[in-house]
Amino acid sequence: MKKVKYIIVLLLAVFVASALQAQVVKKTDADGRNKKDESGVTITDRQQAFYEQKQPSDADLQWMKVIYRSLDLTKGKNPALYYPEEPNEDGQSLFFIIMRLLANNQLTAYEYLDGREMFTDEFKVNVGELLDRFHVMYSPAKGSTEKNPKYTIEDADIPGNEVLSYYIIERWEFDTRSNQMKTRVEAVCPVLHRTDEFGGEAIKYPMFWVKLNDIRPYMANQYVFTDDDNNLPRYSLDDFFKLNMYTGDIYKTKNLRNMSLMQLYPEEKDLAHARDSIEQRLQAFNNDLWVPDREVLLAQREAREKLEQELADADAEENEGDGEVTESKKEKKSSVKRSTKRGSKAKETTSSKSSKSSSSKKTNIKQRKPKSTTSSSSSASRSVRNRKRK
Repeated sequence: MKKVKYIIVLLLAVFVASALQAQVVKKTDADGRNKKDESGVTITDRQQAFYEQKQPSDADLQWMKVIYRSLDLTKGKNPALYYPEEPNEDGQSLFFIIMRLLANNQLTAYEYLDGREMFTDEFKVNVGELLDRFHVMYSPAKGSTEKNPKYTIEDADIPGNEVLSYYIIERWEFDTRSNQMKTRVEAVCPVLHRTDEFGGEAIKYPMFWVKLNDIRPYMANQYVFTDDDNNLPRYSLDDFFKLNMYTGDIYKTKNLRNMSLMQLYPEEKDLAHARDSIEQRLQAFNNDLWVPDREVLLAQREAREKLEQELADADAEENEGDGEVTESKKEKKSSVKRSTKRGSKAKETTSSKSSKSSSSKKTNIKQRKPKSTTSSSSSASRSVRNRKRK
């Protein structure tokens, strides 16, 4: 009887375990189907949680700066976000990834509010209205409903070649937990560059904001080329933003008046100076947080001594060159002085001779005059005396 009870309990345990295992498999399969896009990439909840960057709380932050940058996809390493223009064996661009996720209702987009971005349910974008606004052709996808709308967009209808820049929100944060200055990209905004029927300069149309954490798992599966000399894609799109490989100009910083740098500094020179000063202040803030250690101080001392030695050598070379010039000048001056001395001596001799001759002549003349005067005076005195005697 005991054996029968034991067998019944064992069978019940096996049955319950198999039922639980079937439920787990079904749940994971359902999660996989819900997060599988058209490219065949499956993103699980665990993978999504792995790639999410948790924002530090305000209690852990001592300092924070919000920077708005404009990434030109024709400069630096930014073309990695633009190419390939259409999906091929190398993959797809960032804009194609975003549009595919929006069409499959796997991504949430938020309105572009020009500096007052709010990532809340109130400012979520209706994808159908968004496609109509920017004249993107689409059709309802299979299985689309009112609560879960999906769209089918052909590759040729996605305006990837017109997205020539991105706006990003960059946060510089000093976290007390790690005692480090960290830079992270919070959101990206594709910007269309379109011209009208008459041509002319292209007009920029910011489309929407997308939080980077929502698309990081998909970007991690897309590797890109960052160097024309190396055709092996070594970095993913997630690495591109995580390692700050992009180059962009600051066009705005978060401020109370919600004004861009162009509005604050209308002159081009003032605008460039303001951008450079912001960049330098951000770098200096991170460098001034810590006292350098002994190795850094020794390296700075060696560099300073080396610089001083180079300056001293340069001054010595200049002084040597100046010494040679001065010596030649001195020789020339001495030769000139010698020649002038000789000339002066000759002049002195000739002048002395002439002066002597003239003086001798003068003395002779002066000596003769008194003789005539004495003779005449004596004869006169004699005649006077003779007259008195008579």
